Amino acid sequence: MQIVGADPGMLAQAARYNVDHGAQIIDINMGCPAKKICNVMAGSALMQDERLVGEILEAVVGAVEVPVTLKMRTGWDRNNRNAARIARIAESSGIQALAIHGRTRACGYSGEAEYDTIAAVKSEISIPVIANGDITTPEKAKFVLEHTGADAVMIGRAAQGRPWLFREIAHYIETGAHLAPPQAEEVRDVLTGHMHELYAFYGEHTGLRVARKHISWYTKGLAGSAQFRHRMNQLESIVEQLQAVSDFFDGQAQAGEELRDVEEMTA
Repeated sequence: MQIVGADPGMLAQAARYNVDHGAQIIDINMGCPAKKICNVMAGSALMQDERLVGEILEAVVGAVEVPVTLKMRTGWDRNNRNAARIARIAESSGIQALAIHGRTRACGYSGEAEYDTIAAVKSEISIPVIANGDITTPEKAKFVLEHTGADAVMIGRAAQGRPWLFREIAHYIETGAHLAPPQAEEVRDVLTGHMHELYAFYGEHTGLRVARKHISWYTKGLAGSAQFRHRMNQLESIVEQLQAVSDFFDGQAQAGEELRDVEEMTA
């Protein structure tokens, strides 16, 4: 369970509450760049106050028996990259693993992530370091691991609508070869299962609407997807939404078979 805040006592209480309700790891969010979070000195805003960071980490680690991890950025802005100092504070406070997004808070999600700071942090501490930021392909994952010396990579936005990205990365790192992309039938089945989970969690009204953005991510780049998404976003029932997804991927599967038939005829 990830917790966010700026008060050591409150965060310690939150950690205990979540562990009492089944959390096996507590992760402290010191990476969020959102204004509503930073305006209350939480998230990545905490990187401006290293003393408070130490107090928070020690309070949370001391409050629970489960591992406590930390997610942060490289610093507050490009002139204040203090990730290495905070990493040393984290290690001495008992943090068990550290995830670093390769941008400062001021960068938000713009520009390109840099990995030199992550490499510098990894060279100075002994706890596991997880590299994050702009890791979108198997090749990029391999590069980041080699460049930073990190123990793992963390995937964020690139996995939206692409849950098979993880197996593709693992296969590429292990073999140097690429896995074939998933067939339309598999994408349909994974997406349909995801939609049912969203309906069950959010309820029909909200689940239907939350599902729309996930459907858009799953179908991005596929033939006819723009028109499909436009029509799909007008639907107001779960039955219609599920049927629309099924019909779309049936069409994708049929188009794939037709393409292979043409390739075989011309081979």
